[in-house]
Amino acid sequence: MRFGLGVPTGTEGLMYPVPYADIDQAVELAVTAERLGFESIWGNDHLTTQRYVRAEFDRAPRYYDPFGYLSYVAAVTERIRLATAVMVLPFRHPVVAAKQAATLDQLSHGRAVLGVGIGAYREELEAVEPGRKVHRGEHAEEAIPALRALLTERSASFHGTWVEFTDVESFPKPYRERRLPILSGGNSPGSRSRAARYGDGWLPACLTPDEVRVALGAIGTEAAEHGRELPADFEVALQVAVSVAQTREEAWRRFESSQVFKHLASLSRTTLKDQGVGDLAARNLIGTPDDVAAQVSAYRDAGVTTLAGLLFATDTVEETAEAMAGFSETIIAGTTRGSR
Repeated sequence: MRFGLGVPTGTEGLMYPVPYADIDQAVELAVTAERLGFESIWGNDHLTTQRYVRAEFDRAPRYYDPFGYLSYVAAVTERIRLATAVMVLPFRHPVVAAKQAATLDQLSHGRAVLGVGIGAYREELEAVEPGRKVHRGEHAEEAIPALRALLTERSASFHGTWVEFTDVESFPKPYRERRLPILSGGNSPGSRSRAARYGDGWLPACLTPDEVRVALGAIGTEAAEHGRELPADFEVALQVAVSVAQTREEAWRRFESSQVFKHLASLSRTTLKDQGVGDLAARNLIGTPDDVAAQVSAYRDAGVTTLAGLLFATDTVEETAEAMAGFSETIIAGTTRGSR
């Protein structure tokens, strides 16, 4: 099992309070993650403040561009993978997104991962492009294969309803044999279907081990129906929250009082609409070290390869760093020893 940290490119007001991390603190969290044995970092993608965040905080959150941030982090780290979770597909033309992703991959010598999705908040797209009517699911059906073509073909063209370009030479290609992993992000049937047909992996959030197992079976079946064999390194990168304490009661108290709990509750009407708020303990890493170790084992058995974009139930960067260190010592180190 690999472990990845959710870094604060766009988490203020959503997963963490406002203010949470300035840019230097955001970079330092990534450096700390590598030092503590986290295998990857995952940055989300937002352009403007959501209405419910404005209603809760007087101060505007800082949303950093994930590609700019990850490119800087590439220069101050050596091993850690640099992932988007997720890059919102309608925010960028695929030609621009492919150029940004390939440049990050070159700068990091092959450490980039492109997690993509339709975005949790339609209101952001409506704010930056008023009047533009986009069916985000249909757009993703075109944008992902368009990205793949741009990242692999000498000259790429695509002619769809939502995405169109002709004879584009997008160079450089990714660092390693023109291959940069594209993960389909989201819990919806559409996201799973795109993972089955186009993806190098799947990037869901807050699922139980049984739900992961069932969904992976469906992904494999659909891939076979389209004449595709999933790659041996098909990544299942599950995003979850973390609250570890000496007692279950304390772990839940910390989680329930955190901003990340409020965020997950807000998503229960959209991205996580099929998951209940009441059973979040079974869908995240919440409990004693032994509880969380058992949950990690259950996720591994269900097919999860990376516990990605981990969000700690904390309110400050200092508290997050402390929680990361404890998680590294009790969970990451224990998992590593158990796999030998």
